[in-house]
Amino acid sequence: MRAGPSQEEIRRHNLGALLRHVHLGGPTSRAELTSRMGLNRSTIMALTADLTAAGLVREELPRETGRAGRPSLVVRPESARVYVFAFDVGVDRLVAARVGLGGAILDRRETVRRRGPFSLEEIVGPLAGFARQMRRKTRPDTVCVGVAAAFSGGVDRGNGVVRFGPNMGPAEDVPFAEEMTRRLAFGMPVKVGNDANLAALAEHSRGVGVGCRDLIYLHGDVGVGGGIIVNGQLLGGHAGFGGEIGHMVVNPKGRLCGCGSLGCLEAEVGERTLLEAAGRVPGTVSVTAGPGAVSAAAGPGAVSAAAGPGDDGHETPGSGAGGRRERLIGRDAVRAVVDAADRGDIVAQAALSRVGDWLGLGVANLVNIFNPEMVIFGGMLREVYLGSAAQVRSRLAVDALFASREGLRLRTSALGDDATLMGAAELAFAQVLADPLEALARAGS
Repeated sequence: MRAGPSQEEIRRHNLGALLRHVHLGGPTSRAELTSRMGLNRSTIMALTADLTAAGLVREELPRETGRAGRPSLVVRPESARVYVFAFDVGVDRLVAARVGLGGAILDRRETVRRRGPFSLEEIVGPLAGFARQMRRKTRPDTVCVGVAAAFSGGVDRGNGVVRFGPNMGPAEDVPFAEEMTRRLAFGMPVKVGNDANLAALAEHSRGVGVGCRDLIYLHGDVGVGGGIIVNGQLLGGHAGFGGEIGHMVVNPKGRLCGCGSLGCLEAEVGERTLLEAAGRVPGTVSVTAGPGAVSAAAGPGAVSAAAGPGDDGHETPGSGAGGRRERLIGRDAVRAVVDAADRGDIVAQAALSRVGDWLGLGVANLVNIFNPEMVIFGGMLREVYLGSAAQVRSRLAVDALFASREGLRLRTSALGDDATLMGAAELAFAQVLADPLEALARAGS
């Protein structure tokens, strides 16, 4: 029979819990911490004294209380002193940031990333360079307590190896965590997680999903990923590859996916599909009589779109009003389609209707399986959902069980384009939030 936790274990747990409250909730009074944590005032005083002595928090008088009597001191995270490095490896961009305790982005660097097959150096080189630049600008009394990255691909949680990324082209396992740790040489390992999984955790802890125990986060980049939170915990699967929602087959006779399968959700609602349907990809969509023509590969009840700009960059029939179009890619291209639909472009409207139908079918399947309280649309899917909410809700009403969808909330990411970056930051902060004093001692050694 295992003995109960020791006083030291209880103290460490309480220190971590208090720091987590302040990290996620911002400046919090001692009185509020006493209420939230269910501890007495003297214990809260002792815990804040320990964290203050370690330089993790500071205590201040509240600016205004509006109440009579002695005000309760406010506990604030030492955001400028204690920080992590967070990286976001997306399909089109590389982002590095220095994020302070409490979630404040203190410094950041970003560069465009070439699509397609890549060498490790193309990713590690710029990110390591950015981190060293930012570190040189820090004060001598600051301390880095963690480093982590969000990677657009399947990541082995045991060793940080990127095992697959159909839209990014790695032909074999990529030892990203190991190489990033070596190049940075900060004296601590670099943790790596799937971008959609980390974004789900970020939205759950400090975004639109705060207080929600069961949610599904859908992330669009070139393809579609996802993170599933069940009873407050990320559903990662046996090796950490769970949540590959984009490779759920919704149309067995549908479009070819980058993974080699047919009709994956990613293939039916991804960036390329939307742009082709909206006539934004030269030479890939045939000209039809108009938005009323039904496509053989269209979604459930969807309508095909006409062709867009020709190879010379000029408008072709059915490409909508507005003169010449820029050949945008990524989220800018998706936003351009949504903007065009808002302005009355019938081709863009038809494209969003088609993609929205398939997206709604995929969400209905997930709702029937997991019965979430909330579904969050992030990345490129944030714009897609905003432009096709009626189709998504209509498909849910038809294909999701009433009991499963009752009370369901559909939301867009509160953290926006930084959801994956903030997820990486939370992964980097995990150790100091679990055992603050020990983690700080290791970081300072």
